Amino acid sequence: MSTANLNAGPGSTSQTKPRFAEDALDRRPVRPSKLRYNLGMLAVGIIFIAAVYGAGMDFGALLNLPASIIQYGQLMAAGVFQAPDETVAGYWTQSFDAMFESVAIAWVGTMVGALFSLPLGFLAARNMSPLPVYIVVRFVLSVIRAVPEIIFAIAIMLPLFGFGSGGGGALAGAMALGVSSIGTLSKLISEAIEAVDGGPLESSRASGSNQMQMIRWAVMPQVMPEVIAIWLYRFEVNIRASAILGVLGAGGIGALLSTVFGAREWDRIGIVLVVIIVVTMLVDQISAFIRHRVIHGGDLRSDGGEPQEDDDAGPGPENEPRVENDPAPKENRAAAGL
Repeated sequence: MSTANLNAGPGSTSQTKPRFAEDALDRRPVRPSKLRYNLGMLAVGIIFIAAVYGAGMDFGALLNLPASIIQYGQLMAAGVFQAPDETVAGYWTQSFDAMFESVAIAWVGTMVGALFSLPLGFLAARNMSPLPVYIVVRFVLSVIRAVPEIIFAIAIMLPLFGFGSGGGGALAGAMALGVSSIGTLSKLISEAIEAVDGGPLESSRASGSNQMQMIRWAVMPQVMPEVIAIWLYRFEVNIRASAILGVLGAGGIGALLSTVFGAREWDRIGIVLVVIIVVTMLVDQISAFIRHRVIHGGDLRSDGGEPQEDDDAGPGPENEPRVENDPAPKENRAAAGL
């Protein structure tokens, strides 16, 4: 144990005061080891290299990527900016018609998903349904989400309704998107229902409401803005998915894109891609605006005017003085004439 000399002043002898030995708090902090971090990063790198070789990827093609982008970009731009004669106008009209068909397919698929997702969302919510129903519905939704919409279209819908643009092909694509939307939308809606404020639910139960009344007046007002936003977002996703399903024969812009790609008509490919980008961005902006209004509401509008008083108002109950939140007892207020 170390000591320290203390000078008590003139005529006093030197005294010693014990000091505590250094403990862990007095030592300098030790730099933490990065061994686990380095080993983790090394494992990620090894898995990445193994995936590259396992898939047979040729990274040498990346060296030619800039030149290929410039070459094919010029070919497609030449088709977009060419003189708008009768043939070119027909290309644009055909592209917009096919894109609107894809939007219609996505809308029908979204409506099918929305129609079934709301009741299934309540059945898949733990605070709204019994445990056996909850487990069964959750399992069914997991199976639906595990199967991509492409598999639904190829294996089920297209053989049932037919192939090609319009008619059965479009219906097959819409049904494939609808079934796939049910799994995703129901899960998101059930999570929104499970996160509702419990206060209105307790108040509804205490007032003697049954299950349907509790859902109508305590749950729906809380979750409907988020549910509508989820439906609109799924509509945006379905527009992109409908273009992919069209390549498989489900109609829409994808079928036209597959045709022009097969013929290597790069001028028409450029027109089709521009139409897809423009229409998709337009729908995204409209959907984002609607979602914002649904979730946050509209801005408050004020005309700057002041409330006018009625000079002709005579004495009456509405003109009598009102006492609100008066802490005084009723007897004192009655004695005061209030």
